[in-house]
Amino acid sequence: MVSAHGGRPVAGARHRQVKLGVYVTFEGRAWQVAAVAGASVRLVDEHGQTASVLASFLFADPAFAVVDSPAAAVPPWGLMEAVPERERERALAWQRHIREVETGLPGGPASGGTPRPEYDPARWSMAEREQAKADELARLGWPQVSRATVRRMRARYHASGLLGLIPRRKPSRATGRADERVVAAVLEALRRQRGRSTGTLKGLRELTGQILADTHGPGAMELPPPSTFNRLVRVLADPLEHPGRPARTATTTPVRPYTPTVALRPGELVQVDTTRLDVIAVGEDGKPVRPELTIALDVATRSVVAAVLREEGTKAVDAALLLAEMAVPHPARPGWPDHLRLAHAAVPYDRLLALDARLEQAAARPVVVPETIVIDRGAIFVSAAFLAACETLGVSVQPTPPRSPAAKGAVERTFGSINTLFAQHIAGYTGSHILERGEAVEDEARFTVAQLQELLDEWITARWQHRPHEGLRHPVLPKKALTPNEMWGTLLGASGYVPLPLAGADYLELLPVRFHPITGRGIRINHRTYDHACLNEHRGRPSPSGPGGKWEVHLNPHDVRQVYIRLPDGHLHEVPWIHRDHVHAPMGETVWRHIRAALNRRGDRERHEAALADAADQVLRRSRPLTGSAAAAATPSQTADSPPETPPAQHPAQAPEHSLDAIEASAHDDDDDDSQAGGEEYPPPARFALYDAFEEAEHW
Repeated sequence: MVSAHGGRPVAGARHRQVKLGVYVTFEGRAWQVAAVAGASVRLVDEHGQTASVLASFLFADPAFAVVDSPAAAVPPWGLMEAVPERERERALAWQRHIREVETGLPGGPASGGTPRPEYDPARWSMAEREQAKADELARLGWPQVSRATVRRMRARYHASGLLGLIPRRKPSRATGRADERVVAAVLEALRRQRGRSTGTLKGLRELTGQILADTHGPGAMELPPPSTFNRLVRVLADPLEHPGRPARTATTTPVRPYTPTVALRPGELVQVDTTRLDVIAVGEDGKPVRPELTIALDVATRSVVAAVLREEGTKAVDAALLLAEMAVPHPARPGWPDHLRLAHAAVPYDRLLALDARLEQAAARPVVVPETIVIDRGAIFVSAAFLAACETLGVSVQPTPPRSPAAKGAVERTFGSINTLFAQHIAGYTGSHILERGEAVEDEARFTVAQLQELLDEWITARWQHRPHEGLRHPVLPKKALTPNEMWGTLLGASGYVPLPLAGADYLELLPVRFHPITGRGIRINHRTYDHACLNEHRGRPSPSGPGGKWEVHLNPHDVRQVYIRLPDGHLHEVPWIHRDHVHAPMGETVWRHIRAALNRRGDRERHEAALADAADQVLRRSRPLTGSAAAAATPSQTADSPPETPPAQHPAQAPEHSLDAIEASAHDDDDDDSQAGGEEYPPPARFALYDAFEEAEHW
């Protein structure tokens, strides 16, 4: 006799046994067992066709079942662990008694032995054996045990197995003994609060009282005590709508199960986002600012493949240039130690160098050509400039669903790590919130945004890429966390490396596009005039391809001293600002607006561009980091407080002292004096040059 469930027989097993004459379902058809010979079963269908199969093959068929019998199943033993020990022992005792009633043996038919005379199936019927068991249990002191009780326990055992022998208690309500009218009022109050600004439990209690009074009349129902009411709200309210939780994270849709973001190769999934860095820096106008940080994180390796710091209002061009920065090697900066170069990283450097010669002077950071970029719905990431740059480089854009903060969980967590591991060690650290902020954080600011960018790039290369990351654990080796560089080197063997060459023209194409006419004076943008000899034959003429006859102009908002115009030859040509020689540093749109607003506050409203250019030069000179005695004479706070409308050019006697050459000369002398006296060292003044995309491309 072959058992369909295998193992030790249990009560009711005979109903699931494959024996002569029973009907079974096999391969979607009904069969009758004609013979059982060892491990083989002979089957006959309704048309008289026969089949001989192994019993193991028969039972392994997904459609196998014994007709008119319950399917074999493993009892849920895990649920028995949650049952109190006394009830579990009582259920096991009932199991032995039921087996003895049905088979004559407490351990079942396979346990061996001789049945007791009163339970011998050959001598007594099932009804007589049930009565004998009821009399025995009554003598043992079991309360209220009759033959009907034994028969009912047998039925429960056949229906649910051992769990059916556990006493069934009426399930208690989650709301306890609370009045149904109060429960309905609380649910109505929660419904009215849904979608509104969240309040307190006390306010919700008052609203519930008003609903009870309106529904049942004043004084007809009393609210439960506050402690009971609060417990009732915790039971009835959705966890995301509980009073005290942030309203923007609450949702009326059911909570979805958490699904981790999986990426199997570098660049398969790159998450980008922008946030304020918890550091005060010295702005272009000398005032303290909190720069914005935009990073791109490769999910597969947890590498920060690109990071851009901007003083104010990250532009679409920053997000577009972020693509170019992650797709080309990061050059090692002068002065960096050799161990920060890619040649010393845990990657197959020689094989990579044979594919891309630009990696010879590269820093130890991954070079990733993104396949898919995950963005939120920020204005800079859905702008035409960013989407056009993604289309140019063949990158697909995947917006995150609304109200899904976990969709970009990896990059959000990385921002917290940057503030914890990097920002808190920088002069001018503000803390994560206002209660952690010092009294004079603005006075501690000593780095410009450009200098912070240099520090951040070096920290990412030296610290982040070589730090074990909790998200880089292989399921086979869960106790070993890899570093981003180690994971990149590991995945390179599976995915390979394909370099993406970018020329200077590619950088220009990534800049934002505007359309302007070419007049006799050149191109006018925001009260600035751009002119060059290449515009001579196109002055006053409409563009053959631009909308409304205007010409396509590319502008870098962080360096407005030149623009790039597309002429009929199809190439972008550089057109300088007519007063570019007056400014010795890249001047962004922010500084330009600040200067123009300052000059507009004067009594004289004449907007002469030469005066604007001179004022711009003076502000940029004052915003340079000072060294030595010059730093002691003008601290960052004093520089920030100096009014822009009184430039040093109005004081001829002081002009030589504050000129660019005099400051640089005094900086060298003061550096020597401070180095001998052991004084505090200040970072050297930043050196700026004109933005040349083709020269920039040669560095890559």
